[in-house]
Amino acid sequence: MNQTIAKLFGWVFILLGVIGFFSGSMNMTTGSEFGLFPVNVVHNVVHILIGLWGLNAARTAAGATAYCKQAGVLFLLLAILGFIPAMVDMLANLAPVGGKDRYLHLGFAVILLYSGVMGNSREAAAA
Repeated sequence: MNQTIAKLFGWVFILLGVIGFFSGSMNMTTGSEFGLFPVNVVHNVVHILIGLWGLNAARTAAGATAYCKQAGVLFLLLAILGFIPAMVDMLANLAPVGGKDRYLHLGFAVILLYSGVMGNSREAAAA
């Protein structure tokens, strides 16, 4: 199960990163992906790297479980930072984390953490 989740999220993040480059964010100025989410070149590159990490992790069950847990924690931290105005302002020149991104990051965190923790126990119970 976690291998499927890691592979799915891997492709989704790569796709989001590539699409972000066509959202007016080929440099450090902030563009808008799908008219909803603020992105810039750093944000897009990070999405692509997280996607490549997911595809690589999906090759083994242990790697996929680790990816789900670790990426889930990463996105949870990004979501929390997105709700702290001072952090949003501080990170604005590096990568946008506020706006609707914080809710998207929170959703990613919940799915990944759930899969990483519960997927592990379901796979163990099935074996």
